[in-house]
This record gives sequence, structure tokens and C-alpha cells, in this order.
Amino acid sequence: MHALDPASPAGALDAARDDALAAIAAAADLDALVALRPAVLGDRSPVALARRGLGSLPGPDRAEAGRRVNAVVTALTAAYDARRAVLQDERDARVLVEEAVDVTALPGRLPVGARHPLTTVQERAVDAFVAMGWEVAEGPEVEHEWFNFDALNFPKDHPAREMQDTLFVAPEGSGLVLRTHTSPVQVRTLLSRELPVHVVAPGRVYRADALDATHSPVFAQLEGLCVDEGITMAHLRGTLDAFAVAMFGPGMRTRLRPSFFPFTEPSAELDLQCFHCLGRSAEPGGEPCRVCSSEGWIEVGGCGMVNPAVLVAAGVDPERYSGFAFGMGLDRTLMFRHGATDIRDFYEGDQRFTLPFGLEA
Repeated sequence: MHALDPASPAGALDAARDDALAAIAAAADLDALVALRPAVLGDRSPVALARRGLGSLPGPDRAEAGRRVNAVVTALTAAYDARRAVLQDERDARVLVEEAVDVTALPGRLPVGARHPLTTVQERAVDAFVAMGWEVAEGPEVEHEWFNFDALNFPKDHPAREMQDTLFVAPEGSGLVLRTHTSPVQVRTLLSRELPVHVVAPGRVYRADALDATHSPVFAQLEGLCVDEGITMAHLRGTLDAFAVAMFGPGMRTRLRPSFFPFTEPSAELDLQCFHCLGRSAEPGGEPCRVCSSEGWIEVGGCGMVNPAVLVAAGVDPERYSGFAFGMGLDRTLMFRHGATDIRDFYEGDQRFTLPFGLEA
């Protein structure tokens, strides 16, 4: 639309009005109508420029031109408002159809919750031993000192008994603690079951640790115990190798390093071949591995032959029977298995973190 001279003939003003009315009527939706407004009623529209030029006309002509321009503005404004009302009604009717809700429909199924990742890895580890013919054993989380320390050959002055490691249960002198490991289940099993025994004991344990990315006052362990006639270190090694294959796939190997634990003799630290690089990162020219820090091995727990003192405490003849035991942290196993870097994520209950773990087969 071009600017109008307010003194132009009535036909020219009427033609400009008709063009504007046609454009308004052709607007297909509210967005198009809003975009059109500056051209027909804005400060730079033809009728606005014509009104602005009225002041340059002589008095007799100014009054007549003013009436003509005002009539056009009134007509365009009325047409614009009417078209907007129609388009708003059409939009509201369309929204009612497109966004209709069937209030009589039955609600959909609730989202499937995620199983906790520690539960998943615990069951996976337990299944590996059940497949080898082992049984599952359990014990109380509030344990007596005798089961937690004395029967496991911990001397009275052992540092683990001190408050910075052990959480004691009130009142003072009750002899009760929150178990610091799942090893008390070893003694309870030997006292309650006929020999031979082959048991695996998963569960929560407690220590007076500060909560940070790699430590928690509450964490999960898996304990294993085998006591029978003629058990040797070779049986321990074979069992751990079978477990490594079941957890991480064919070709996985374990390594034992000399160590010390009061309840096993001899004792060893259990290392698992890095399941990410399979040990190749430690070889000359190997690619760096962030999982094992390019060492080729990952420490997962402790193990060894059951100390004869533990067998005696449980009423087992160490001259006839021998056995092995091992323990590992399930939290650490889960972190290694999935590359998690902060143990606190396992306990904060955020489903955005736990959902992918919980759906693991």
C-alpha cells in the first residue's frame, strides 16, 4: 500500500480502504493478522500518513479530508477487530478438538520403577555362586562383638575395634556393634550348619567413615566361605576365576597378592584383571586405561585360607577340616563395572541415575 495524499480524490482513498479490507479478510490466522496490522493501521500505514498530512491543507478542505480519513480508519479498525474475533473463535474451537481429553478413559499404567543398582549387582554375584552349588546365608546387621571380632581372631587391642572404625550400639558396654563386615556370617554358618559348607553372604555393613566420593558409612559386601575336608588355596583360586568369568565374561583372570587378615592364614588381596583393557594397558605400547589407571589389574577384595583359630571358635576340628573365605565390596564392583565415579549417587535415590542400572538384565 502506498501513502495517500489527504487531498486526493475520494475514489483513491476508497481504493486504499478496499485493499486494506481485502488484506484483513484474507488473513488466515491470528499470527498473519497481527503481522498485517502495521501495514493497515500502524504509524506508517497509508491512512496514518494521510491523517498526518491534514495539517498542510487549507481550512475548508481540511475538514472534509479529515472526515474521509477518519471514516476509513474507523472502517479498518472495525474490520480488524471483527476478523480478530473470528480467528480467535476458530482457534479456540480447534484447540478444544486437538487437545480434547477423554475423562472417561482408564488411566495408563504407572511407570515401571527401577531396581536399585546395588540390588542388581548383588543378585548377579550371588547367582554366580548359586550356579556353582553354593547356598546363600544371612546374619544380623546389629551384631555382637564376639561374632564381629573375637571369633574372627581380632585381638582386644585391634584398631578396628576403636570408635573411629566401629559404630557401637548404646548403652555403653552392651557388646553390640553395627557389623563392620559380613565375616560374622562365617562363624554363624559354622555354628548352625553341618559340614561341609559352601555359602555366600551378601549384605550391608557399617563403619565410621566420612561420606565422600569413594567412602560411605554404609556399604554392601559379599562374603564367601567354603569349609570341607582337603580344601586348599587352589580351590580358592579356581572359585574366584569362575566368579570373574561369570561376572565379566570369558577370558577374565584373577591375581592373588600376599596380605594379612586376622581371620585368614595365609591371606591375599584379590585383584581382578581389568575388564576394560584386559590388562593390555600395562603392556609396552598399550593404550592408557582410565578404569585400572593402566595397571592392568583392579583390587576388589581380600581372601585366604580360614584361620584355624576361627574354626576352633566355631567348634570345627582344624586337623580334619580346612577352608577358604573371601570378601569384596559390591559398591566398588558396581563402580568398576559401570564407570561410576561417586559412591553417593548410589544412595541419593535419584531415578535419573538408578533407572539405567535397574533395567540391566
